[in-house]
Amino acid sequence: MKKTYKIEVDCASCALKMEDATKTVEGVKDACVNFMLQKMTVEFGDGQDDKKVMKAVLKACRKVEDDCEIEF
Repeated sequence: MKKTYKIEVDCASCALKMEDATKTVEGVKDACVNFMLQKMTVEFGDGQDDKKVMKAVLKACRKVEDDCEIEF
């Protein structure tokens, strides 16, 4: 399953760091953060609870940028 979320990210470098952090979260198969569109696309592993995984993604992204917001 693949979903797209609105994300607030301040710079392209932070977007890449958030993308990398997201890819390390258990349950995430792949991720892409588009700085220009302020969107994050996440592909979830089979049988994963997307809301639970996204809470972990938000926590991982806040280690990069503590005021990160993802609408999910």
